[in-house]
Amino acid sequence: MTDAAASGLYLYAVFPEPAETPSLGVGIRDAPLRVVSAAGLAAVVHDSDVAPLTGADADVKKWIVQHSEVVERVWALADTVLPAGFNVIVAPGEDESAEERLRGWLSDSAASLIARLDALTGLVELRVEIALDQHVVAQGDSNVTELRTAMAGRPPGVRRLLQKKLDILERDAADRLANDLHPKYRARLAEHCEDLVENRRAHPPKGFVSVLTVALLADREAVESVGSVLAAIRSEQPAAEVSFIGPWPPYSFTDSLGEAWTRTSSP
Repeated sequence: MTDAAASGLYLYAVFPEPAETPSLGVGIRDAPLRVVSAAGLAAVVHDSDVAPLTGADADVKKWIVQHSEVVERVWALADTVLPAGFNVIVAPGEDESAEERLRGWLSDSAASLIARLDALTGLVELRVEIALDQHVVAQGDSNVTELRTAMAGRPPGVRRLLQKKLDILERDAADRLANDLHPKYRARLAEHCEDLVENRRAHPPKGFVSVLTVALLADREAVESVGSVLAAIRSEQPAAEVSFIGPWPPYSFTDSLGEAWTRTSSP
């Protein structure tokens, strides 16, 4: 095969094929973007080595932002999109180029991809994080109050030991409250969205305990309702810290692209 045929394609997103090929500018590292179309679908790509992008942390963070910017430009153009995750690369096969393989996959998967695009039309992703300030939660805990009193006037070494015990008591109190609140807050948010996925690996800042970290798939018209729910939670629970970001394209609800194309192997 020629060098050109041996090159890969970096995949950003799939969307309904437009009547006219859009000009999408450049992507990661100013690579010119182009569209590969088949069976009423279009994939936004740039020519790429088959190896995944690697570099310093600062570079990777920059590339992830550039990737997201491309997806959002496509989303604004089409109003429905299946985003690919960062670093999804279509490699060539033994007897076909990466572009030929991509066209074949679009054709073979057209029915399921179009159905998913139709289902996502008008929907957005919202991300919500709710955490509890353990110091605020523990203010009324008698064991915490007693230990704070006992720490007064103690030598520095003793205070450091007692501070560790205090931190454990506060965290335990916050954990108990978070476990109680989690299903309640989850249910309240679920009332205003089509789907919800949790990130169980989220790490809140020091001194905070996570209640839940979720991505919501919601109608554009429901964004204000979700915001109202979160405002009520913040008002009801003094220890609650709430983060609410979006709307975004539905990154957390389109795993099919990542499953179909690994970084270097066949779909």
